[in-house]
Amino acid sequence: MRNLIYVPIIHSSADLGSMSKALNSRGVAEFGEEFWQNHIHTINGFWDAIAYYFETIDLYIEGTKIYQDGMVTDGVIATKIIEESIKSGSKNYEIVSKLISRGAIIVQTEDLNLVKKEYESLQAITQTKSTLKKIVKLIVYKMTKGKLLKKRDKYIAKRISETLGEDETGIIFIGAYHKVKSHLPKDIHVIELKETSKVREYHKLLPLHYRYKDRFTELAQYLVKK
Repeated sequence: MRNLIYVPIIHSSADLGSMSKALNSRGVAEFGEEFWQNHIHTINGFWDAIAYYFETIDLYIEGTKIYQDGMVTDGVIATKIIEESIKSGSKNYEIVSKLISRGAIIVQTEDLNLVKKEYESLQAITQTKSTLKKIVKLIVYKMTKGKLLKKRDKYIAKRISETLGEDETGIIFIGAYHKVKSHLPKDIHVIELKETSKVREYHKLLPLHYRYKDRFTELAQYLVKK
């Protein structure tokens, strides 16, 4: 039996590179400074809870395979990406770095061309100044997002199947809207650190938090719980 510790992640602004400033500005404009800061506090609390798990769990890390959302390489280049992301404030990559220092191995997880397509589509939306053009690009992105995400998920699942050996343990940090689990072989036992459905629900209720205040608060508390 192969084991996979599954971490459905919430991307922080530090994980979004050049798009982070635009995202934060948009968040403040749409939700207000106070609410957006509370949202950021929840994200940070989520990552603190994940970090706590890996710091306290009795798990033999040496040789553990790490699969990371967006990681299109491995080796020296992957190490540089991790280091630069930590400098930018990524809690995700900080956890990955600590696991590697304990003997874990970062694995090339994604296909470069597929990741590049999605990044360029998102970047085009954030950089377009014309409201009409932005709406058009957003519609196009939403129409193609599902197919692209499915291709990425199949590729990631294939990489895990190919690289995770018998009786080995892997750890995957992957966006909550990915559906990698449905493409994995049945002999891989998945252990979710947080319920993917609840992480997704938090995302979905973000723009509707004022209408579903109690449920949104409940989900936020769940995300930060150690």
